[in-house]
Amino acid sequence: MSDSASSRLIYGFHAVLAKLRHDPEGIFEIFTDAQRNDARARDLLRHAEQLGMRIIPSEGERLDKMVGTRRHQGVVARIDGRRKELKLPDVLDGLTEPALFLVLDGIQDPHNLGACLRVADAAGAHAVIAPKDKAVGLNATAIKVASGAADTVPYVTVTNLARALREMQEAGVWILGAAGEAEKSLYTVDQKGSIAWVLGAEGDGLRRLTRETCDELVRIPMYGSVESLNVSVASGLCLFEARRQRTVQA
Repeated sequence: MSDSASSRLIYGFHAVLAKLRHDPEGIFEIFTDAQRNDARARDLLRHAEQLGMRIIPSEGERLDKMVGTRRHQGVVARIDGRRKELKLPDVLDGLTEPALFLVLDGIQDPHNLGACLRVADAAGAHAVIAPKDKAVGLNATAIKVASGAADTVPYVTVTNLARALREMQEAGVWILGAAGEAEKSLYTVDQKGSIAWVLGAEGDGLRRLTRETCDELVRIPMYGSVESLNVSVASGLCLFEARRQRTVQA
């Protein structure tokens, strides 16, 4: 078994199955609740056994203690924590179509990060980009909430977000910042070319330097009494409008 310094835990059916499908070599072992014998658990075990995974039947309480929550659904995997850190140039160089990026500025809640990753996966975003500092990392909670998207959507952390935005601009990516006071509407701005949507934390919004680096600020029209949306909901609206425009164009 790998030592804890070179491994990390993921849990939940979606996250573990996604890892089995996309990177089985990165799994050291899978812990399963010995009391679970439903179809979902049997399917996961069958898949893991076909890949030659080490499977360790365990008590539910042990799994609770391993991940610090009971929401593991009876499956926990210890995976290689020394995965290569993806760099922004790698993502930019690998594009084969107009870019669609989601940039998160100062998101602190792992549940929001996980939900944003899930939305990004559903919309076909090419990467989620976030600063290393003053933001939540890709921890077990975020991975669980992402329901497998943490292992399918490239997650890039950068030391200096404003510099990363300028690097994207130099590569021909148009930077759109979501801001409630902006004049242009989400539904009127052209999103058919390479774009990156930048969203800030709920309440705080975009930081000053991030805002100033954007090419254009755009608002999500609000018709009710609330003044803002959860960042994952806002991300979904922005990314799927971009996808809609590109589908119409096609």
